[in-house]
Amino acid sequence: MGPFVIRRILNLIPVAMIVLVVTFALIHIAPGNPAYTILGEQATPLAVRLLDQKMGLDHPLVVQFGSYVVNVLKGNLGSSLLDGQSVTSLILTRIPVTLELAVLAVVVSLLIALPTGILAAYRPNTWIDGVSRLLALVGAAIPNFWLALVLVYIFAVSFRWLPSLGWTPLNQGVGSNLMHLVLPTIVLAMPLAAVTSRVLRGELLEVMHLLYIQVARAKGAREWIVVMHHSLRNALIPVVTVIGLQVGGLLGGVVITESIFSLPGMGQLVVNAIFDRDYPVLQGSVLFMALVVLLANLAVDLIYAWVDPRIRYS
Repeated sequence: MGPFVIRRILNLIPVAMIVLVVTFALIHIAPGNPAYTILGEQATPLAVRLLDQKMGLDHPLVVQFGSYVVNVLKGNLGSSLLDGQSVTSLILTRIPVTLELAVLAVVVSLLIALPTGILAAYRPNTWIDGVSRLLALVGAAIPNFWLALVLVYIFAVSFRWLPSLGWTPLNQGVGSNLMHLVLPTIVLAMPLAAVTSRVLRGELLEVMHLLYIQVARAKGAREWIVVMHHSLRNALIPVVTVIGLQVGGLLGGVVITESIFSLPGMGQLVVNAIFDRDYPVLQGSVLFMALVVLLANLAVDLIYAWVDPRIRYS
C-alpha cells in the first residue's frame, strides 16, 4: 500500500505545477492594473509605477513566478488589495462554512443515491425502477440556481419553515446552524445524488450477471444478500469515481449556492473578489479550490485500493 500511495502523490506534482502556472496567470491576463484598485482610478502614473515596484510587478515574469511559488509553499498567498488582509486568513475563515456545506451535500446525496440505486437494481424494470430513473433524470436536469429559488419560495417565503438567508456558526447553536443549511444542502445534493444513483444502478445490474454472483445464487443465497454482500462492493468503484469527479462541480455549485443563500463561505469570497477586482484573493481562492480537487482525486485513488486490493498491486 505504501508504494502505491507514494506513486499517486508523485503523480500529483506535475498537475500541481500546472495549477500554479494557471493561477499565477490570472493576475496578468485579468484586465486592469492592480495598482489602480489600491490607489483608485485617479492615481498618477508615478504613484502606479512606484506601487508596481513595491509589489514586484515590474520584475520579469519568471522572477515573479518563482517568488509566487516560494510564497505558496510558505503558505503566503498575498494580501487583499482592498483592506490588506492576508488571503490565507481570509480563506481559513471561510473554509468551515464551505466544508460543512460540502460534507452535508455529499452525505445527503449518498443517503438518497444508495437506497434508490440498490432498489432499482434489485427490482429492474418495475415501477420502483421507473420512479428511480425519473427522479434521477429530474435531479440531473434541474439547474442549481432554479432549484434554489423554488425551494426558497416554497419553504422560506410561503410556509416560513426554513430561513432563506444567513448563517449561524456551530458554536452559536447546532439547530440554527443546520436550519440555515437545509436548503443549500438539498440544492447541492440533488444533482450528485441523481448521477450517483444512475451509475450505481447500471453497475449493479452489470455485476449481478457475473459468474461468481450466479454461483452465490446457486448455493441458495437470498437475492438481497447477493446484492448487498456480493455485488455492492464491486459496484462501488464507478460510484467512487463519480463522487470524486463531482467535487469540482460541487465547488462550482457552491459559488452559486452560497451567493443565493448569503453564506459566508469560499463561494461568496470568490464572487466578491471578482466584483471588487481583488486579484490576489481570487488567485488564492482558485488555487485553494484546485488543490482541493487534486486531493479529492488522490482520495479516490486510495479508496480504489481499499475497495479492490488488486488495484494496488497492478
